[in-house]
Amino acid sequence: MNQMSYKDYKGIESELSKAIATVVSDLYGVDGVQPALQPTKKEFEGQYTYVVFPLLKQAKKAPVAVGEEIGGALQTTFPRLVKSYNVVNGFLNLTLQDEVFASYLLEIDKCDDFGFTPVGEGAPLYMVEYSSPNTNKPLHLGHIRNNLLGYSLSQILTANGKRVVKTNIVNDRGIHICKSMLAWQKWGDGVTPESLGKKGDHLVGDFYVLFDKHYKEELRELEATGLTAEEAEAQSKLMQEARQMLQKWEEGDEAVTQLWKMMNGWVYEGFDETYRQLGVDFDKIYYESETYLIGKGEVLRGLDEGIFVKESDGSVWADLTSEGYDKKILLRSDGTSVYITQDIGTAKLRHSDYDIDQMIYVVGNEQEYHFQVLSVILDKLGFSFGKDLKHFSYGMVELPHGKMKSREGTVVDADDLMAEMIEEAFQVSSNQGKVQDHPESERREIARKVGLGALKYFLLKVDPKKNMLFDPEESIDFNGNTGPFIQYTYARIQSVLRRANEVDIQDFKEIDLSEKEISLVRRLDDFPAVVKQAGDIMSPAIICNYAYELGREFNQFYHDHSILNEPNPVQRDLRLLLSRSTAKVLKQAMGLLGIEMPEAM
Repeated sequence: MNQMSYKDYKGIESELSKAIATVVSDLYGVDGVQPALQPTKKEFEGQYTYVVFPLLKQAKKAPVAVGEEIGGALQTTFPRLVKSYNVVNGFLNLTLQDEVFASYLLEIDKCDDFGFTPVGEGAPLYMVEYSSPNTNKPLHLGHIRNNLLGYSLSQILTANGKRVVKTNIVNDRGIHICKSMLAWQKWGDGVTPESLGKKGDHLVGDFYVLFDKHYKEELRELEATGLTAEEAEAQSKLMQEARQMLQKWEEGDEAVTQLWKMMNGWVYEGFDETYRQLGVDFDKIYYESETYLIGKGEVLRGLDEGIFVKESDGSVWADLTSEGYDKKILLRSDGTSVYITQDIGTAKLRHSDYDIDQMIYVVGNEQEYHFQVLSVILDKLGFSFGKDLKHFSYGMVELPHGKMKSREGTVVDADDLMAEMIEEAFQVSSNQGKVQDHPESERREIARKVGLGALKYFLLKVDPKKNMLFDPEESIDFNGNTGPFIQYTYARIQSVLRRANEVDIQDFKEIDLSEKEISLVRRLDDFPAVVKQAGDIMSPAIICNYAYELGREFNQFYHDHSILNEPNPVQRDLRLLLSRSTAKVLKQAMGLLGIEMPEAM
């Protein structure tokens, strides 16, 4: 079979739009028309509808007359394209020849990269930052949504012909990691991940929780002496020790640095394992420990140039009140950095490393103000990219029992959640008697794909801007708007194709297609526009909704039409081709979400 590139694919709507533009030019002398088509309403006959009202001034005729003229001209000029038409007021409803849908189905089948725009050498470069973990705790459910959104957005942008660099900024320094380090020093008794048989990020997270436990006990004891909560916090010896450790780290103290390297090394190994299981990766990883000094240097430069101000206690601030914001601290009184300091340094370093056209930060919506302020500060410092950074803001994942609090150890751990989803998929599959004839190792691998597919799809199908409630049980339903439903549809098609052996590719001339067959071809033809829309508005949810609708459309077709038992060989081959193309597009759509498709379920 001769393959073709997607860049050579015209598309049904595109061909029809060009035909309408040609006819409008011939009839009324109006050039450059770009007809917008819409699906014909179910109560009317037709497949595509063209609204003629914008042409009435040039045509100087009533809406129905204009519709009749255009419809008649289309049928005369493009008889192989337009089968029939009808006019309802100013709406021209068009029905295309069955052969048109069959020919486009052949083209879709030939395009291995259907719907994906090739990435050219001079394509704009998008840098997408996601994950951004702290090295004092393992990744949790909120991190999962962040990683999935960032990875999927990167895939979608690439599918739209953009060059993409996936980056991660690891917050590997600061008071948070010093709390874990101090707790390990005081109460760790020399334990390591190896000695306990525990992932390093989990072990360090345990010490972060332990610090908080002792810190709260200390505050209660201080308050019992009559101190206020604020006075107790100010007199906390534990917190003073943690701050002293941070200061020693910034001064390069050898013992503190060695402890920091050891514990961060434990965490990195744990993170890498979680990322592999989740199926996300990065092209470049930045570390706050390597960028905060660059940011600090820029802050001091801004201070010298009068852009920032130093308070009497030695802290450095940006006064943004004239821009509609408040005052923002950039350096503490002891000279240590804050988050925005390293963000300044990281932004400068990235733009020196890469010729970035668009910088996208995938960060929760609670940080919207932070990124507005960062944009203004970078602009004040004279960086041309300051105003152009984009904050891809998303809502939080909420749970039935409330928000997650890592300091209290009540966080929904990413590793545990993924393991539970995989096990749940295995149990559901076993209870339903699916793939029981496969070896357990294969069943486990299928369960891995289904469990993670359920998790990913559920978190991505919601508009990114919205908060959401994660429901593991609902996410793994094989019948609803879920990942497993789409995966099962794909596996069902693969089963049909395996039993069919080969598909005889023909021209399918003079073939009659049913309404459901035409509807399915039209849905496949929509895929490129869906990919473009998802890229334009940066929303993986668009891809999710499309994949679900395509899967549902195929199942309706499958229910109403025999495929392998169809007696007409030409009709049978067309239905096999339709099935194969649907499976391909489903796999490509789900691939944009980072979801693997099992060949059997």
